[in-house]
Amino acid sequence: MSIYLSKNLKQKQTFTLTPSLKKSIDLLQLSRFELIKKIQKEVDENPFLEREEDFNEIEGSYNQDFNFEIESKKTLRESLLEQINDFKLNENQIKLSKIIIDCVDENGMLIEDIFEIEKISNHIFSAKKIEEILVNVIQKMSPTGIGYRNHKECIKIQISSANISDKKKSLIMKIIFNEDLDDLNLIKHALIQEGFSENELNEAITEIQKCDLSPGLNYKKVKYIEPDLKIIFMNNNLKVSFIDERFPSIKTDDSLIKQVKKELKINKNPEMLNKINEAKWLLKSVKKRNDTVKKVGEYICSKQIAFFKNNPLKINTLNNKEIAEKIGVHPSTISRILRYKYIDTPKGVIPLKSLLVSSVSKIRDISNSQLMKLIKDIVDKENKPKSDKKIAIELNKKGYGLARRTVSKYRKMNNIPSSRNR
Repeated sequence: MSIYLSKNLKQKQTFTLTPSLKKSIDLLQLSRFELIKKIQKEVDENPFLEREEDFNEIEGSYNQDFNFEIESKKTLRESLLEQINDFKLNENQIKLSKIIIDCVDENGMLIEDIFEIEKISNHIFSAKKIEEILVNVIQKMSPTGIGYRNHKECIKIQISSANISDKKKSLIMKIIFNEDLDDLNLIKHALIQEGFSENELNEAITEIQKCDLSPGLNYKKVKYIEPDLKIIFMNNNLKVSFIDERFPSIKTDDSLIKQVKKELKINKNPEMLNKINEAKWLLKSVKKRNDTVKKVGEYICSKQIAFFKNNPLKINTLNNKEIAEKIGVHPSTISRILRYKYIDTPKGVIPLKSLLVSSVSKIRDISNSQLMKLIKDIVDKENKPKSDKKIAIELNKKGYGLARRTVSKYRKMNNIPSSRNR
């Protein structure tokens, strides 16, 4: 048997977060209010940073209306990240858990689907593995119901861990996952036919009503809303601007930095050098954060201009991926930017992410409000009540590519009775 040496090249993907990248990600996710507080703290602690104007008056305007003690409360994200340590996870499972947690919004809902998370991880983690960590780790965290993808799953998670009998749990699952019947009375009638009593059904419904459909809001830290952006209409044109008012303007103390650097050539001091680098990083990162928020806001508003002109039915479908491609960042970056960001509009202050509308069809852009209008138009014109299947067939002839259950879902949201009850 001969022994020989050979050179083999092998490609391998790894997922790493440098300390600088992690800090940048954390900064992106801060609300305007949290960012202002962070800047104040850094200016107080870092001698190489200074304010360009007196910020006491600005701070005072907050103090008149707001109790800063709420900052002692944890955010939902902070709580979930801490709970990772409660599970016996390996290094990759911890990384995946953190990616999934970054896709959970303040309500506790998973805002990205499994395949989108797979893309966010650069396909390092498979959809099967993501589903496994979501169900067995994230959805086991507190508060109960976290990581849900729809309200039925939110109820299912809470009921599964509730201190009630298995029989009652089974009955509740039959109620919430009933796809064929349209109203509670019909569901109750059908289940009574299966042998359940009226009292059992009422008790099951009471348990469903106890469930919290926004479990994450118990951890919501940001209770004081400060919009980052403002919409102004000029000659019927929409303009988005970053609100500079009450936002601290800071700079580095260049003369002090120059003086200290001379001394550092003689006496090395890594801690002092780190403070200088942190000051420069903060200036650069805050500017980048604000510029990116503005770019995202400008693109979103340019797509949804009809909404602001009192024509909500013309609202366009829009998702993280499209915005990311337009401004040249990763979809996960858009997801983080949209957290706790608000915009001052003619309709009032609203969350920036509320202007994103997913298409209900995979082959043609159509928003949920547009689909509800189409369904209502079909129902209004019908001579004989059409089933959801027939409505779906009629819409699909026009190229919408919709499943019956999708039509059923948005018909119910439109408060239109089923064909049997019309």
